[in-house]
Amino acid sequence: MEHTFRVLVTDDEPGMRDGTVRALSRFTARVEELDATVAFVVETASSGEEALEIVEARRPDILLLDYKLPGISGLDVLARLQGRASDMITVMITAYASLETAITATKQGAFDFLTKPFTPQELRATVRKATNQLLLVREAQRLAEEKRRVRFEFISVLAHELKAPLNAVEGYLDLMLAGLRAGDTAGFEHALARSQARIQGMRKLIVDLLDMTRIESGAAVRELAEHDLTELARAAVEGQAPLAAQRGIRVRLEDAGPVTAVVDRGELEIVLSNLVSNAVKYNRDHGEVVVRVLRDRDAVRVEVDDTGVGMTDEETARLFNDFVRIRNRKTAGVEGSGLGLSTVRKIALLYGGQVTVRSVQDVGSTFAFAIPRADEPGGPQ
Repeated sequence: MEHTFRVLVTDDEPGMRDGTVRALSRFTARVEELDATVAFVVETASSGEEALEIVEARRPDILLLDYKLPGISGLDVLARLQGRASDMITVMITAYASLETAITATKQGAFDFLTKPFTPQELRATVRKATNQLLLVREAQRLAEEKRRVRFEFISVLAHELKAPLNAVEGYLDLMLAGLRAGDTAGFEHALARSQARIQGMRKLIVDLLDMTRIESGAAVRELAEHDLTELARAAVEGQAPLAAQRGIRVRLEDAGPVTAVVDRGELEIVLSNLVSNAVKYNRDHGEVVVRVLRDRDAVRVEVDDTGVGMTDEETARLFNDFVRIRNRKTAGVEGSGLGLSTVRKIALLYGGQVTVRSVQDVGSTFAFAIPRADEPGGPQ
């Protein structure tokens, strides 16, 4: 990553200004932590008043500020800039270095000192240190702002996902109250059934949200042990059997015998439950779901095939993000939190693995969850 920083040199000695320009004209600073290289454009000012005008018009990234200036002093400049130029680093240049001066300047926002006379190497070292500090501060600010933005978007989406079912339940309750007043209870059973379905959907959202946050935060206590993924897959298939039977969907496990891996049982149950339940929910009536557990030379893999509605390439590209659900006329009646597959992806990453999907519209999809074997590099330890 390449940056260009503006440096303003404020000194009443023309030779000092010219020498600083020459020393920094072809100089670049490397910040390894951020994989960044910084070049410098240098501007000069001969007085504090001129420096204040330049800072106001086109704020530099680094201000090299002489302590003793004609007119207002360097400390006066610092005092006037305090609170107004937070995204700028100031280095004091002085031939009168003292502890008192250092304390006063630091209180007013100076980052470092450069004592006259100094060599080009000393100047560059100081500018390099200021550059490193400024880039790290800006990166921290960027990450903090990104965190605020993501948090705001997350809460907004969550509020939206909860608002719709709450409004539906409230509407059904209003209808029931109106029916009670009118002595008509004919629609109560339907209203109660729909309210119950909406509440179950909200409960699923909360459970998925808790699963995701526990995994992301690292707060969950992981118990890694050898488990048979074939048996875990069989349990997931049996768990979805009642819902599949209601729609005539056949769910079967291609049992090729035990396939063991060192995993956290709860995490793999979340993965298998999400993959199999999605294959049922997004399937066509009288369709089929096939689950396979396979062992490669260096990985174990779970594949789930369905004969469902399928997806476009654009839809599959965003499928594993938080709160993403495929919405079209074919999926209009399918409830979901939009967190299940993003949680599956996060679990795969915990093991150094991946989750992928191949899909064809109106034909079906194949989801594959693969993790390295425990004895391979990157496998769970």
